[in-house]
Amino acid sequence: MPHTPRPFSPDDEPEAFWLPAARVLPTGAARPAARALLRSPWPEAGAAVARTLGPDVRAERQLEHRLRRARRGRPAAGTARRLAEAALSAGRVAEADRLLAQVPPGTKDLAGTRARRHRHVGRISEAVVELRRAVAAGRATPGERRRLSHYEDELRLLSGWRPALTPVVGYRPEPASVLHVLAETPPRARGRRAPRNHSLLSATVAQGWTVTAVTRPGPLPPGGRAHGAATEVLDGVSYHRILPGRQPLLPTARLQQEAQALLELALRARPAVLHTTSRPGNALVTRAVAEALGIPWVYEVRELPADRWAASRPAEAASSERHRLDCAREAEALADAADVVTTSSAMGERVRALTRTLPAGPVPVRVTPPAVDGPYLADPRPLREARRVLGLPETARVVGAVADLVEHEGLDDLLRAAALVAADVPELLVVVVGDGPARRDLEVLAAELGMLGRVRFAGRVPDEQVVQYHQAFDVFVVARKDRPVTRAAAPTESVEALATGTPVVASRLPVLAETVADGITGMLTPPEEPETLATVLRMMLECPAVRRCLGGEGRRRVVPGRTWHGVASAAAEVYDHLTGRAGSEEASA
Repeated sequence: MPHTPRPFSPDDEPEAFWLPAARVLPTGAARPAARALLRSPWPEAGAAVARTLGPDVRAERQLEHRLRRARRGRPAAGTARRLAEAALSAGRVAEADRLLAQVPPGTKDLAGTRARRHRHVGRISEAVVELRRAVAAGRATPGERRRLSHYEDELRLLSGWRPALTPVVGYRPEPASVLHVLAETPPRARGRRAPRNHSLLSATVAQGWTVTAVTRPGPLPPGGRAHGAATEVLDGVSYHRILPGRQPLLPTARLQQEAQALLELALRARPAVLHTTSRPGNALVTRAVAEALGIPWVYEVRELPADRWAASRPAEAASSERHRLDCAREAEALADAADVVTTSSAMGERVRALTRTLPAGPVPVRVTPPAVDGPYLADPRPLREARRVLGLPETARVVGAVADLVEHEGLDDLLRAAALVAADVPELLVVVVGDGPARRDLEVLAAELGMLGRVRFAGRVPDEQVVQYHQAFDVFVVARKDRPVTRAAAPTESVEALATGTPVVASRLPVLAETVADGITGMLTPPEEPETLATVLRMMLECPAVRRCLGGEGRRRVVPGRTWHGVASAAAEVYDHLTGRAGSEEASA
């Protein structure tokens, strides 16, 4: 029997209740609140808030302190269960399993926590069954019943649900008008994707197209305030934000609301084509609106959501029910798009493999590699000058990385390799630009390796500073591990490094081999082999002539060949073809 969803309470789903609460507080108040909750009888609430706000070393230490105390003793059943929830919020599944093994059957809310553990690794049907059994036995709490409603709805979404929109009769689009459906905020916001999106969109304006962009509803930045107004025009691009007064609790209801809001915006902007990227939910919403209007839509696949989801979970997630269902939904969307574009040939192969069993066969894919623009096209500033601007030692040998601090980026392998190089290169300095959940573990590893004085974590920096860091590095490293998400998703950072004349040392993965020509613009090394990486780095740091040769060739190959102007020009040609403008213009000529 279906359950009527009601607002979540603190005992239901920690993220669902505490994350909205965290977003309405200023960061200066929310972080101390998270730390206080981690010390309280509700550590799962603190872990959920801390996860919302991003890496916080003090919060991570407090959670580790609570977990360490639990390992030494035998916490009460309710405390162990709550700590298991906190461990799941932090992605520490093994720790959650150890705690759950200490919780006796019949403990209040145990079924809910066990179900959440199943869901975390992709066993969504098992999560639903776990909660249904508790309901059937009459021992389910109100919170577990609400959690069941949420998980059942999530399973429905994965199993074929679509937003339902009424077809628009007599819709007449504006010629040469495109609406981009984004998951990121306008370019003044934090994050690396927003400026890249804006580079493409503003370059499309220069091609003569009217460009509107809309940000789907999503988490507000720390502090709970949106960046800018609901509508903002920047470099000819009209940015809109979907800011509903209240978002529904269930996933399908949220997507239905988003689709309706997007349709209303489209009726005002009157696009001839829609364009979206492969972020969770984007394809469902964009396809529904395109079908209601009777216009084509373009699907830009930068990464597969299922692979990104599995990358931050235990290995079993990659073969889980959720991953399989998510891939099936993605294949369905790819087949429905009028044009599919990927950022690498490796991703194109991944798309073709995903759609190979469809009735019509694998979908055709257009490849548009990452590009650069603006300061990357100008002559790089001298290395020492860039270091002075950033406060880096001018005479150091600097090995740099710009990445999200997550496990699959392989930054632990970089630190281990650097520790091996340090004995031969006493002036070595490793600079890591970016942030993420792995930062605390990397800081601990640096200390264990005796590298604390030789590793600098710069955190997230403004986009205009990223180019300065690239200019300040002797060698740029992409030490990605061999995972599905890293084999095909193209990192723009390696292209940016080459554009500044910095040689790149990268893992020998298909997508990186497309950017880094081994022995010509950089060096490729086997992934997850710190010893080999150390050998290559040592050689590069000891040979300035090699660095100059590789870096110079890298810049010659990227600039001016890979620019956002070129990407936008190719996109405009596709839009012309999809909307019939190419044929009408040729006929009129």
